[in-house]
Amino acid sequence: MTVAYWIVAAVLAVFYLYAGGIKVARSADRLRPMMGWIDAVPLGFVRLIGVLEVLGAIGLILPPLTGIAAVLALAAAAGLVLIQVGGLALHLSRGELDAIGLNVLLLALAGVATWLATIWW
Repeated sequence: MTVAYWIVAAVLAVFYLYAGGIKVARSADRLRPMMGWIDAVPLGFVRLIGVLEVLGAIGLILPPLTGIAAVLALAAAAGLVLIQVGGLALHLSRGELDAIGLNVLLLALAGVATWLATIWW
């Protein structure tokens, strides 16, 4: 179960470090071509999502790796589930059914990470 957690956590961490990092660092004009929803929400909210994604990625890896408050990995994984639920809701409200595949995959992986993170509970 521990090996499975590390595999899922590593995949999610790499994805969310990248995705969150670009939401924090890039301008709205540079984000618009890859995120059609960028104009549907305030830029500050996009930045907040990015920060939460980066913190979630760090929370999946750092606490269990150091053994300090390893239960925070469970909170990080659950937070990433909530981010994807929000992403799904946004895409569905905009009628973007073709854009939800990645959200569903990430939701499933974050759900599995949440379940696997219970080893530190």
